[in-house]
Amino acid sequence: MRYDDVIIGAGHNGLTAAAYLARAGRKVLVLEQSDHVGGAAISAQAFPGVDARLSRYSYLVSLLPKQVITDLDLDVRLVRRRYSSYTPVPADPALGLLVDRGDEDATAARFRAVTGSDDGYAAWQDFYGRMGSLAERLFPTVLEPLQTREAARALVGDDELFDALSTRPLGELVERLVPDDTVRGVIATDALIGTFASMHSPDLRQNICFLYHLIGGGTGDWDVPVGGMGAVTDSLAKAAVSAGAQILTGKAVTHVDPATGDVAWSGGRATAATIHGACAPATLNSLLAAAGAEPVPTEADVEGAQLKVNLLLTRLPRLRDTDADPTAAFAGTFHINEGYQQLEDAYAQAESGRLPDLPPCEIYCHTLSDRSILGPALAATEAQTLTLFGLHMPARLFRADNDTARKAALEATLRSLDSVLAEPISDVLARDAEGNLCLEAKTPVDLEDSVGLPGGNIFHRSLQWPWAESPAEVGTWGVETAYDNVTIAGAGARRGGGVSGIPGHNAARAVLDR
Repeated sequence: MRYDDVIIGAGHNGLTAAAYLARAGRKVLVLEQSDHVGGAAISAQAFPGVDARLSRYSYLVSLLPKQVITDLDLDVRLVRRRYSSYTPVPADPALGLLVDRGDEDATAARFRAVTGSDDGYAAWQDFYGRMGSLAERLFPTVLEPLQTREAARALVGDDELFDALSTRPLGELVERLVPDDTVRGVIATDALIGTFASMHSPDLRQNICFLYHLIGGGTGDWDVPVGGMGAVTDSLAKAAVSAGAQILTGKAVTHVDPATGDVAWSGGRATAATIHGACAPATLNSLLAAAGAEPVPTEADVEGAQLKVNLLLTRLPRLRDTDADPTAAFAGTFHINEGYQQLEDAYAQAESGRLPDLPPCEIYCHTLSDRSILGPALAATEAQTLTLFGLHMPARLFRADNDTARKAALEATLRSLDSVLAEPISDVLARDAEGNLCLEAKTPVDLEDSVGLPGGNIFHRSLQWPWAESPAEVGTWGVETAYDNVTIAGAGARRGGGVSGIPGHNAARAVLDR
């Protein structure tokens, strides 16, 4: 069978590409090795007999452009969180920093209590005001052909900030602008989500991660998808199918030959004018190698570095900070032992080959913004879901014995969480129909096995600057390869990472604009 486009992978980017290409009248086939669409952006009933559908892997939306939602008529509703973050002070968890975007005076008072003056909040407002201006100007370019670094710098209009972010380790900027360790830590976490680095790493991978976390939507807001992540990818699949795309699940591709356009899988074969790798570049390379073709450029080391934990609670736990309302603290991003020095210490320990003594992590409660993911009976109770994301947990720590290391990492992470609570988290954990605690942990090795993320890297590879880094890239879409008929349509493309649909959109545009 011959197609205009064969897309490998039915994650959100593959589905986005399929919808755009099919709407343009092209004959499109999507091949997915799993028995369902969605990739890492799915909702699942994680606990037996418990009517709760959690966003099992990806869990918040920031980088999905409104243009994609509009272009594809997606039935997606995103809820903006009023509370940005809550952070217990590492030296005294009975005191916490609550950033409330709905009450500037209350936020200023919290900064004053934590830092001892008004200077900290003033520096915070100035820095994020400048970052907001940068985001507003830079984010629209992610759906356009790549421009030069110089053009991006001129567009941003803040040369000092742009140069600081793009040429020197982010730690230097944070340490210069912010004196308080707790406030520094809140800023630093956006640079380290899914990225194993020091704030002073010379390769600047932490800077790039920080930039992507703060430019989403032109505002940097991380929103809650109503119905969970599965609602986003279900809507994308519906858009693709309604436009005429064919999606086949349970089809593991085994062979991609760019010379002939041949794509093979167990039990089938097709020929395509264009092949789109909406999978990790390392995965695409294994398929090219099976046909004797040269690989596409990517990193040799694509190691991920996070522990993902899903929990269901009978109620929210009490906090050591009695001045903080748990419904406010858990509604935003709750930072746990993520002080600036704590983050650096944990990185150093993990880099030396051992689990951090007090793992830094952050959590958020989906059900405080959207109770639709709970069944009616459960929604009528005080039950809440928690999603925990642990930092500085590189895959190398789990390779030798994943089960034993997972248990140790989870125990250490729960101790870290308990250190900021007024009661052990185990006291409020729900139990499933079999009497087991509603607690699910995934290491980078688990993510590699279950979702096909090489090294468990949630970005498929290190993130890349959202502008051209060589003259040959200028004017391209950041998805092209050495093969005219092969694109990288997943998170491993330039301007990939996160739940965005950007690489899928750009892969389609690279074809349609020829």
